[in-house]
Formats: sequence, structure tokens, C-alpha cells
Amino acid sequence: MPSVDDMTATYAPAAPSPVVRVLRQLVRDSRYVLLGFPLGLLAVVLTMVGFFLGIGLTVIWIGLPVLMVTLLLARGLATVERFRIRSVLGRDVPQPRYKQVIGPRFWRRIFRPLSDPQCWFDLLHGMFRFIPSTIAFSFVVTWWAGAIGGLTFPLWDWSIYRGPDNTDLPELIGLGDAAATRIIFYLAVGAFFAATLYPVVRGVALIEAGFARALLSTIAELRQQVAEAQDERDTARAQKVAAVSAEATALRRLERDIHDGPQQRLVRLAMDLGRAEQQFTTDPEAARATVAEALTQTRETLDELRALSRGIAPPILVDRGLRAALTALAGRSTVPVDLDAPELDRMEPTVESTAYFVVAEALTNVAKHSHATEVQVSLQRSIDGLMITVTDDGVGGASPAKGHGLAGLMDRVHAAGGVLSVVSPEGAGTTLTVALPV
Repeated sequence: MPSVDDMTATYAPAAPSPVVRVLRQLVRDSRYVLLGFPLGLLAVVLTMVGFFLGIGLTVIWIGLPVLMVTLLLARGLATVERFRIRSVLGRDVPQPRYKQVIGPRFWRRIFRPLSDPQCWFDLLHGMFRFIPSTIAFSFVVTWWAGAIGGLTFPLWDWSIYRGPDNTDLPELIGLGDAAATRIIFYLAVGAFFAATLYPVVRGVALIEAGFARALLSTIAELRQQVAEAQDERDTARAQKVAAVSAEATALRRLERDIHDGPQQRLVRLAMDLGRAEQQFTTDPEAARATVAEALTQTRETLDELRALSRGIAPPILVDRGLRAALTALAGRSTVPVDLDAPELDRMEPTVESTAYFVVAEALTNVAKHSHATEVQVSLQRSIDGLMITVTDDGVGGASPAKGHGLAGLMDRVHAAGGVLSVVSPEGAGTTLTVALPV
């Protein structure tokens, strides 16, 4: 039985062929140019009359409202043009942020558009857009007329009246006046215009759309680029802060664990060995018991040191990769682990180290807090990321908020540019999902 994905792929519409794409773009470009010519004439009349009338009447203050209305009219025409050039450029152009014209005072509402640079760019486009529009319109009409007229010439050649003194173009250039020669000549002319129709129409449409984009969207694109650069800078700063916070948290935890565990045991071990040294001469049996207890302390100290070393990247991760390191980690877990980790290509050391620490910290939290009987760990590699999922059947209630055990893990993931999600309802287990960019 086919899956849903197979059925979707079967009934998905096929991509249009290159010929269909070219024809569609030719229609879009022709429509853009042919409609742009009357819009350009309308824009130049309205903006020219409004601008010069407003400038002339400025001495009696009536010109300011006239200029404001003219700028708002140019803004409306510019909005229409930004919508139209999408079909030529094949993408959306950013919309500028105009200064608001609303306000409690009449004069402030008038002067607000006058102080907006984008409004003046819109007016400039409305006043001079007829130049590229007229040029593009002339080329498009000429090439369409030449292509259609030349290729269909045999159909309407009979309707042309030719008197005794009427000399046709083929005869003027020395090709004779035979009907067959005349038809072949005009068919060749039509074929030339048809063959060059797409590049010519595409070229003049791009010129007209480029003129509009330069005046109507350049400021908005610059602002968008600045905003994107600021977002990237803020993201980099946040990742740096998260990395520092994660490193500091890990160091504090390692210091605390060493102080509370191995350090205390080593101090006791030293005391026991000193006492055993004194007992060897007076009470050998007691000395043997003290040494035996010291050996037990040594084994427990080694176990604690091994547990603490799991927070440091193990040699197996560097030598054999993430899958081998996670397999070894799952084998040491006190809770049974169902590991689903396919063989992966080597990734950046930062990504592998972060993924290892995510699983190690998650398994530690499960062993300490969840009371779970089983843990499922899965890794999925895509083109641009690595997905890690750790699911247990414990008591739930985990939270990544500050003050909880997952806060440091979230900082580490954020420092690597990834995201962390925790779903942990009370009594229903915990699912930890981490996405790391590759």
C-alpha cells in the first residue's frame, strides 16, 4: 500500500518546461511594459502639475497642502509600481516605512510628508518614469508588431492595394516584385523579430523595473540589510554570552562536584593511610582493616572521577565519532537506553561535542530525577542540521527555566546556534529535542 508521501509525489503537479516558463515571462514582461506606458503618462501629468502648482502657490501658503497631496498621490502610484515590478524581478521588493501623517496639529500633518525622503523619491519617479516607459513601450510594440505582422503576412498580403506606381519594400532593395519573393522576405523579417522578441522585451522590462526599484526601494533595501546585520550581530552576541554562561556553569559544577566528592574522599584516604601507618607496629589487624577501607575509598573515588569525566569530551568522541561515543555513553547509563543513531559522517567538533554533552546531561538528569525505566535516544541528520531526541517514561515535570538543571544545557545549545525544546507534563515522561545547525 503506497504511503501518503508517495501519493503526494504521484499527484503533485509537474514543473513547467523551460519553453512554458519563457512564454509566461514574456507575457508578464509585455503586460508590465504595455500597462506602464499609460500609467507613466498619468503619473507625469499629475505629479508635474501638482509639484509646480504647489511650488508656485507656496508664497500664499496654499502650496503646502497642494505639495502634500501631490506627495501622497506619488506614494500611491509608487505602491502600485512596487506591486507591478514583482512580476518582472521575480521577487518581492521591500516596502519602505513612511513617516506617519496623522497627528493632532494640522501643520504637523502637512510637513510630515515633506520631511520624508522616500516621498520625494516617489515624486521623482512619478515625474520621470515616462522616459524608460516610453522607450520600453516603443520597443515592445515594434517587436510584437514585427513578429506578428511578418509571420502572418501571407494571410493578409492579398488585402494590400498595389497600384502601378506603388513600389513594395522588396523591390526597393533589389529583390524583385514577385509575390513569392515578397512573402519570403516578410516571413524572414517576422522570424527575426520573433527570434529576438524575448530578449528584447525582457531587457527593456528589466530597465524600466530597475529604474523603479532604484528610486522606490533602495532606501528600504538598505534599511533591511542594516536590520539583518544588526540581528546577526545580536545573535552572535547572544551566542557568545550563552557560551560564556555555559562554560562558567560547567566549571562551577565541576568544582563543586570535585570538592564534595573526590576531594573529601582523598582527604579521608590520606587520614586512613596515616592511621594505618601508626597501627602497623601496635595493631596489625586494625591496620589491615584500615587499609582495606582505604582501598574501598580509592575505588569509590575512581568511580566518581569517571562520572565527572563524562562532562569532558572523551577520546572516543575525537577518535571514532559521535555514534561510537553515544554507544559507550548508553552502555554506562544506569537506566536502560534504546539508542537509534545511524552511522554519521564526521561533523564540526563543536557540533559533535555539543551533541555528546546534550545526551550525557540528559541521561544524567534521567538517572537522578526522572525515576524512569527506559530512555530512548535518537539522532537524525538532515542537509542543514542534526536533530537529537531524548525521551523517557519517568515522572516528568522538567523545566528549562533558570534555576533548574536544564538551564546550563540550554545555554550550551544556544552557544552552538541551536534550539532546545522540552515537553515534560507531570506524570507523563519527558521529551527533550535539540536541533543543531550543521
